[in-house]
Amino acid sequence: MDALFYVVPCLILAIVLFFGFHATRHWWQIRAAWNSGLTAEGRCLRTFTTTYGNGRDQVRTMLHHVYEFTARDGRVVRFEEESGPATTVEGDIVTVHYAEGARIVATARRPSRAGLAASTVGVLAILGVVAAICVGFMITYHDMSSEFPFGDDTTESVTIEGS
Repeated sequence: MDALFYVVPCLILAIVLFFGFHATRHWWQIRAAWNSGLTAEGRCLRTFTTTYGNGRDQVRTMLHHVYEFTARDGRVVRFEEESGPATTVEGDIVTVHYAEGARIVATARRPSRAGLAASTVGVLAILGVVAAICVGFMITYHDMSSEFPFGDDTTESVTIEGS
């Protein structure tokens, strides 16, 4: 039973680390695309929305765009981007910022280094608070269980002297 109080926080920590890695990786990729100085004329091929939520009173939609452009080396690159501008529709011509490599990283977002850094730091701060709560819970539980042993094999024998 004690393992449950360590396994669940560790699973939450693993999820927090995964999302932290994903947020940091996304920040580095977009930053690399903006800093590379490479741009190309791209075309919006498709827009669509996805919905998520509890299906009753909290439904949110996310706008997606699918872009295509030709890189400097002649490769035709197609990529999808979330949360783009609602004013970009199918057929629009956009400026694509991209970084070359084995896997081309691209974005049609306009450079906003401060905005990207602020959103990434905000996400990492929230994840850090969740991680601190999990670690604090495990430490507190460990201290409490060592001070007041619950369900250990410490049985006391009571003898009743009778006449």
